[in-house]
Amino acid sequence: MKSKYVILASALLISMASFAQKDQIKGAEKALKGGDAQGAITILNDAENMVANAKDTEQAQFYFVKGNAYLELADKKVEESKNLTAAAESYKKLIEIEKTSGKQKYSTQAATSISSIKAKLINSAIADTQSNKNVEGAKKLYDAYALDRNDTINLYYAASTAVNAQDFDLALPMYEELKKLNYSGKGTLFLASNKASGNEDNFANAKERDMAVKLGTHEKPKTEAIPSKRGEIYKNLALILVQKGRTEEAKKAIADARKANPEDTSLILTEANLYLETKDFDMYKKLVGEALEKDPNNADLVFNLGVISSGAKNNADAEKYYLKAIEINPNYTNAYLNLAALKLEAEKPIIDEMNKLGTSAKDMKRYDVLKAQRENVFKGVIPYLKKANELDPKNEDVSKTLLGVYSALEMTAEAKALKAKM
Repeated sequence: MKSKYVILASALLISMASFAQKDQIKGAEKALKGGDAQGAITILNDAENMVANAKDTEQAQFYFVKGNAYLELADKKVEESKNLTAAAESYKKLIEIEKTSGKQKYSTQAATSISSIKAKLINSAIADTQSNKNVEGAKKLYDAYALDRNDTINLYYAASTAVNAQDFDLALPMYEELKKLNYSGKGTLFLASNKASGNEDNFANAKERDMAVKLGTHEKPKTEAIPSKRGEIYKNLALILVQKGRTEEAKKAIADARKANPEDTSLILTEANLYLETKDFDMYKKLVGEALEKDPNNADLVFNLGVISSGAKNNADAEKYYLKAIEINPNYTNAYLNLAALKLEAEKPIIDEMNKLGTSAKDMKRYDVLKAQRENVFKGVIPYLKKANELDPKNEDVSKTLLGVYSALEMTAEAKALKAKM
């Protein structure tokens, strides 16, 4: 008989615990309805150790109320990122519980809330980056990715934002995850101009865009290719590894990437840039030659070779590549800009020497020679700046630089005409 009393006592204890837990969930719901989200969480935390023994329906309700409480705190801007993530974790637990039990009561609402949390994290991250709080923004973007790992673009943006924050310890595991996923980001944009707002809208596919144009809500349809981001990803991964003294790992990462993506020419440039960083110029030149052989008429590829050459202070090669890019694509704005910048570098040593001259007859004679040289530099960049201004008239840096050149050469009429357009 004694053992039966023990069993009966245990059953009573479990029953009492169940009643207590139900009361706590109701108490938390009441606190939440009264606007005390933190109080609701405190009540539920006290009941956490009993949740595992509760019925599936009670467990689901527990996590639903807890998710709602965390979400309300986040909406009140109380530790927003932390509470959004906690809310999402609670909702995910209840979805898992209801999926296992086969009884779905809260899952639909929870899934809707998770989608809302994801959007809130992304919008909050955008606000952070606009306020130069890039570390916070990167973490929120990663949290958004963790909620929906199929939406890998959020992982890419998280890594890029972490790099902008110069937080390489934060960025490194994100890039390693992108590498593991073999993320490319390559795709197609289906665009059309919205007649009402004037903005350019992106559509899921060409059929939807063309239908909007046909209905008359949009106009000027166009299709743009989104280039692969693998080169950028592996470049940043390699540079971070090099900075941490892990050069061999960086070389292996890019070599592996090239094996997995043999047609991705951006990875050749990334590998070339790595060898440039490590001052292995022979390997750098070999890879540059390989890139050109693979795709000699790719203006972007040739332009990037110019950028890499310029970074290596090899101005002759840089000029050659920029001119080649323009030959392939006469409307390549950045090639004209970089050519102008390259040419203007010749001004600095001239100015430095002019500033050191005195007022003797010999110095004044030398000054006149240097002045003529400086004017020739300016005259040499005018065609490139004019073309860049023609292609991108809204670019203030181009306009200001061209205006400065006109002023230095006392080209008053040209300066006045340019000012009128600015």
